[in-house]
Amino acid sequence: MADANVRIPAEARDRLAEVAAAEGLSLRGYLARLAESILTPAERAERAEKARTALREWNGYDPSDSEKHSLDAELDRRLGEASVR
Repeated sequence: MADANVRIPAEARDRLAEVAAAEGLSLRGYLARLAESILTPAERAERAEKARTALREWNGYDPSDSEKHSLDAELDRRLGEASVR
């Protein structure tokens, strides 16, 4: 496997190195493991679609775009109220 150089602020590098050391890993090993554990945007979209399909098959839940917008607005409103408290 070819190595790559990535430029990040020293503070970020030091923090990642500290986390890696605490887990008994080198920074290189930690970053490789991290890269394997996170999803790309395409993978997240694929998983979300599979989850929506499973939910639809399980209980018939299939909101329209306007219902999704309304639900998102309600969630935003509730989050706004909760952050004020």
